Amino acid sequence: MSDTNSHTELSISRLIGGPSVITLAVTLVRLVGELGHWSKTWFNPEPGGFLAVVGIVWLVPVFGVYFALKLSAVGQGPERVGHAIGHAVLAAILLVIGFYLFNRGIIQGLRGVVVMWTLAALSAAIQFPTWRRLFRVLLAYAYAARLPVAIVMAVATWADWHTHYSTAQPGESKLLTYFLFGFVAQLVWWVAFTVVVGSLFGTMATWVLRGRQPRIQVAA
Repeated sequence: MSDTNSHTELSISRLIGGPSVITLAVTLVRLVGELGHWSKTWFNPEPGGFLAVVGIVWLVPVFGVYFALKLSAVGQGPERVGHAIGHAVLAAILLVIGFYLFNRGIIQGLRGVVVMWTLAALSAAIQFPTWRRLFRVLLAYAYAARLPVAIVMAVATWADWHTHYSTAQPGESKLLTYFLFGFVAQLVWWVAFTVVVGSLFGTMATWVLRGRQPRIQVAA
């Protein structure tokens, strides 16, 4: 049974539809909360929005598990769950290394940003061979989640909103800062983060709840 001829194959658009709507709603609530100066614990408006309770980052592991179990239930799990987990762990390590190198200033400037992006893209790509179907679902969900954020960041930057969505820096070009830390950050790094973290939690959940062997052995 293949990805294309299975009568039980789940439509990606249908699978990510509900999660994408929920994610968009959280994004909009977060924006309203920051503009309204609501509790910083829930709606942190500082750059990066570190550890705010309301944020779509917390949805990634939840929907990663949801997608993985949905796919496994219809026989679209990985051929080897252990192999998929290994790739997910390796990917997470690469993602963290890139983030650490740039944010600790070990590799600075544009070079550091490029290294971080490259490692992020590589970390996402290595998920593909072990569970292709989950990779495609998470990639589609990631763009559905992050494209609206990129749009909100563009508006926030040019409107000078005091929210974590703004990338404006005093004395720096708004266009350049948005491109580097808004547009590309959302559509490269955060997409990779979604694929990697979603894969890690999804494959672990599959192993724990479905066992080491999938119910139907297929190359998904």
